[in-house]
Amino acid sequence: MKILLISALLLSTTALAQVKIDSPNSGWRNSKGAKEAYSQDVNYPAASVSVQEGQSPTAEIRGRIASKGKSKPATLVVNGVAMPMAVQEDGSFARPYAFGRGSNSVEVRSPDGKARNRTQFLDSYAGKTQSRLRVVLSWDSDGTDVDLHVVAPDGGHSWYGNRVMPNGGALDVDVTTGYGPEIFSSAAPPKGNYHVYVNYYGAGQDSGILTVAQVAIITNENSPNERQEVVRVPLRAPGELTLVKSFVFP
Repeated sequence: MKILLISALLLSTTALAQVKIDSPNSGWRNSKGAKEAYSQDVNYPAASVSVQEGQSPTAEIRGRIASKGKSKPATLVVNGVAMPMAVQEDGSFARPYAFGRGSNSVEVRSPDGKARNRTQFLDSYAGKTQSRLRVVLSWDSDGTDVDLHVVAPDGGHSWYGNRVMPNGGALDVDVTTGYGPEIFSSAAPPKGNYHVYVNYYGAGQDSGILTVAQVAIITNENSPNERQEVVRVPLRAPGELTLVKSFVFP
């Protein structure tokens, strides 16, 4: 029995060593005054998620995966929502993320799923803007461009050509290089009917790629009334616009 426990402990320690999360750190923090930026500049024709210079560690996910393997994404899980995550050749990863106040968790899994690490923290800054509606689009193929469209009850339409709605809801970035995520969030979403679409814009020269898009809809995040719904849809034809979900907020 002791040998089995020691073996399990060694395997667990090895898995943690293979996946390192530099930020966010575990424990308690207060992000008041931190420089946190989410809406990113887009440089066509290739745009991916990146961390802006001077970004606070309170608003980023950063680390490294040892022996990450070739051409496979890692898996990032934020507050229970899993998504593929591109990793650089040296195994490093870095992306901004708008964490809400209260308890948050981040888990990173290696491409082969054998190694993982997890961190959990609590942000106590009461004045932090809280997302009451968050829509997260990710997809499972590299080198592809999938676009998120969110239509609000007041007629606002957030998409890559108009990322910020008049009501304040906004899309962070237009990812054209695969995987995503593209994240729409609103601190004060108007009440009524919302419509979420995804547009399979293209896959470069390889038009035969079948891409599966995942849309996670999170309402009242980090509160007792939080709700999550995850919808997956296959996308086959470039130019295809698909209604993923219509819902009523609140």
